[in-house]
Amino acid sequence: MSGAHGAVSRVGVLGGTFDPPHLAHLVLAAAARRVLQLDRVVLVPAGDPWRKADRAVTPAALRLRMVEAAAAATLPWAEVSAIEIEREGPSYTVETIAALAAGEPDAEWWFLLGADALADLPNWHEPRRLVESTRFALVLRPGETPAAGPGEASAAALPGLTERLDSVAMPELAIAASDLRRRVRLGLRTEPLLPAAVRRLVDELGLYRRR
Repeated sequence: MSGAHGAVSRVGVLGGTFDPPHLAHLVLAAAARRVLQLDRVVLVPAGDPWRKADRAVTPAALRLRMVEAAAAATLPWAEVSAIEIEREGPSYTVETIAALAAGEPDAEWWFLLGADALADLPNWHEPRRLVESTRFALVLRPGETPAAGPGEASAAALPGLTERLDSVAMPELAIAASDLRRRVRLGLRTEPLLPAAVRRLVDELGLYRRR
């Protein structure tokens, strides 16, 4: 498939629990699209987020609906994939990238992640295989640098990572999904941090009321 540049498609993948999807997710996707000249960004809600097994997570089907609502309202160039929800077992990024790339083998792929995730990358499932199969869009907030601290350890543990790392600058947005869940539970306002379409769905489904 050809992209807007007359060459292969350039596709970003933004995975996450999205519990709920909020403004920082949308800004991140938009920043990566602009900086890396992506044709689109695929939003992938985690089915079974094994790295968050220590806390309760909203059922995957409901998180999928929230992500779909957020994308439809604000990101016309994004698409939402249920690939991790439809696949049984833990959600491994390396398997997700492989499955997406199999459907579009000529595309260039970027996996979006932050500094914390980059530092944790050696602990992911088959991280070396992941590094070989995709590029990484490292989201940097003001004051952060690509080689800072934990990123150096990941680069040392995963040969070739540095060459496959592209930086995406993003404004500081101190938004926590846990705070938004608390706001909903207490009946507080959530705009503009939570897209209006997502808040309507949250209220319709009665989410986060008993947490």
